[in-house]
Amino acid sequence: MKALAARRHHRNAPVVVTLLALLTTGGLYAALAPSTAHAAEPTANDISAGGKLFQANCSTCHGPAAGGTASGPSLVGVGAAAVDFQVSTGRMPMAASGPQVIAKPPTFDAEQTAQLAAYVASLGAGPAVPTAEQVDPTKGNQANGMALFRTNCAMCHNAVGAGGALSQGKFAPPLANATPTVIYEAMLTGPQSMPVFNNNNITPQEKRDVIAYLVAQRSNATSVNDLGAFGPVSEGLWAWVLGIGTLIGCAVWIGAKSS
Repeated sequence: MKALAARRHHRNAPVVVTLLALLTTGGLYAALAPSTAHAAEPTANDISAGGKLFQANCSTCHGPAAGGTASGPSLVGVGAAAVDFQVSTGRMPMAASGPQVIAKPPTFDAEQTAQLAAYVASLGAGPAVPTAEQVDPTKGNQANGMALFRTNCAMCHNAVGAGGALSQGKFAPPLANATPTVIYEAMLTGPQSMPVFNNNNITPQEKRDVIAYLVAQRSNATSVNDLGAFGPVSEGLWAWVLGIGTLIGCAVWIGAKSS
């Protein structure tokens, strides 16, 4: 007992106790902290299969090595997220040239899309496809998402994501049917006329907040005619037509009664 007491009063005892406490705390945190979700790494077979799909379906416009041609831009360094966005929404392969590439039913299934994305990602570093956790709307803040969306996106997509017209025959598409992954990828890669909102402009958590806001608008939809959800322009026009029409009708009725 005397030997144990002597060790407890040793001048190095506080240092040893502190180190043990730090090691214990670190070990418990590593064991109990939630792990970050990561997308499955593509295999060599995925990249090989994606390369074959690319040569058969994409190389005519983007070049055999994806370096670009007069008909299509280089894909080196665009990343898997850009490919997943364009292919999963049916925008690529493009059906016809025009002011803007139109979304349509996808040509490739989910596995083939992932293979194409893996092949293009292997050509140069770029944004990866977001994980399910990154796009989970239940983990986003709708109020902050509303503020971010109305500051950065509403001028093109409308305050509730209903879409709108742009110049030279282009348009900002409605977002009611866009999946959370597609919305995240659009912010990350900036397709067509859309600017890029990288993680320095809008953080991953803020992107999830925007997704939470847009998804909430779908559940808040009512059965009442929303006039396209285009806000004060269409609603103001309808109020003007209805209001002025009512006033004219009243004036005609009063004139008829007085005569």
